[in-house]
Amino acid sequence: MKKIKVSELKAGMKFSSPVYLDGENLLVPEKIEIKDKDIKRLIRWDIEFVETEGSLLSESDLETSDDILGGYAGDTSVLRIYKKAITRLNVVFNDIREYSKADKIEIDTIITDIFSLLRDKPEELKAITMISVEPEQDLVQSSLNCMIVSIILGRQFKIINSRLISLAVAALLHDIGMTKIPEALLKKEENLSSDELKIIQSHPMYTYKLITKSLKYQEEIARIALHHHERWDGKGYPNGLSGKDIPLASRIISVADAYGAMLKDRPYRDSMIGYKAMREILNDNSTRFDSGILKIFIKSMGIYPIGSLVILNDSSIARVDLVHNEAPLRPSVQILMTPAGRILNEKTKKVIDLLVEKKLFIVRAISKDEIKKRAGK
Repeated sequence: MKKIKVSELKAGMKFSSPVYLDGENLLVPEKIEIKDKDIKRLIRWDIEFVETEGSLLSESDLETSDDILGGYAGDTSVLRIYKKAITRLNVVFNDIREYSKADKIEIDTIITDIFSLLRDKPEELKAITMISVEPEQDLVQSSLNCMIVSIILGRQFKIINSRLISLAVAALLHDIGMTKIPEALLKKEENLSSDELKIIQSHPMYTYKLITKSLKYQEEIARIALHHHERWDGKGYPNGLSGKDIPLASRIISVADAYGAMLKDRPYRDSMIGYKAMREILNDNSTRFDSGILKIFIKSMGIYPIGSLVILNDSSIARVDLVHNEAPLRPSVQILMTPAGRILNEKTKKVIDLLVEKKLFIVRAISKDEIKKRAGK
């Protein structure tokens, strides 16, 4: 471990390996910027040095790493609209947190923009749900991602447009009740007591009240959101509903919410997170989720979700960029590294449809660390 003086740290610095306070307690993960508040906290705690096995990264280092390791490389206009939606939703959640009221026009604008993107560039939007933003915004990003996935599934179920919009609103706001839960409790790292768990589990009731009383949406939307933590086996909350007694829209949000929660693994996530989340959901065995919805979910999102990094049987490394509903195990992929270890860039990139190229197939998902080793980094 190398020691770095706290006095030499500057806001915005990023390192190639995690930075620790004392070799054990994490300050920031790899490639996550050190913020001014982090430095002030170190000074307040009279900490003189931090430690890391990595080196300081320049912007060019970060750009090269992102290109190789499968960061979002799609339409920047889609990414811009997505990030704007997160900003708008953050305003809504903050207004509810502070004043218990918010501008519904912001919500309507978000929904309109996302419906438009899902119509014109659905695969791009699926890929964007795999990226991370500021950890402080993980609640709003996971809510936005939940809405995106819920709309995708709702369309597969041929839900009529008016009910699809209700599903979208409910999915977007399903966790808005979390803004009424004490922040200290949400950030608690130790195990929750039974009383604390009850407080957390009260958030669907807060959501119901906020949607109907504060935001003045129809009760149907509030009820959809209210039941998103019910389980297929009847062991969920708040009402212990089971099976098809749970509204279809709530069952859809339940799957989308669980997937989104697994993806919001803060900045610590690696390139296998989508695959791992998918595998975990598929291992449910009809306890939490409706198996019929899971089948549609697999077809829509793929075993290897868009953005996943995979190794093919010829040893090349690729990023999944299109999922075929009829063959989720044989997506279209963009080759990032040849079998010989040559890294391909935008000019030399090669896209292969595994549904057409029958001789090639995915062996497994691959982590960023493994790609670094193969690239000699």
